[in-house]
Amino acid sequence: MNSVDIHKAAHLVDVVIEIPRGSFLKRGSTGKLDFISPLPCPFNYGSIPAFIGLDGDLLDAVVLGPRLPLGTTVRVHAWGAVGMIDQGLHDDKLICSLAPISPWKQQLIVLFFIIYAKAKSLLNLIRGNKGNNCCEGWRDAESALARATHRAHNDWNGPTTF
Repeated sequence: MNSVDIHKAAHLVDVVIEIPRGSFLKRGSTGKLDFISPLPCPFNYGSIPAFIGLDGDLLDAVVLGPRLPLGTTVRVHAWGAVGMIDQGLHDDKLICSLAPISPWKQQLIVLFFIIYAKAKSLLNLIRGNKGNNCCEGWRDAESALARATHRAHNDWNGPTTF
């Protein structure tokens, strides 16, 4: 498969950046501050407004590459996903970039989300939230998008959980 075929194989998605790379402030898709992290976010983190994930919130997305400003909408390729369980609910994280993601980077991304799941477990315990938290590993983007619900404009009023 040549580079043109590879780019056709990856899904093109629009991601709105909610947490710029290097930020300590974790905001949700509604803009509300969720928590202040002791460590900076290693990725641009946001959501895909065209899809609602199984957790009732907009589908989460990570955008690799240089820091992008808060509120930026970027069109990128979705090369994979990390399967997460948060408070007992499946919560895919689509992994996006302009270029394919090497197996080595995939392993580093999964390692980050394993650590993130453990930290989120502690935060949920402190908040009194029930349900398991874990990272299920690397998945393909197509499956994550198939699990999500495509949404029409203005038919979402915020997450159903929290």
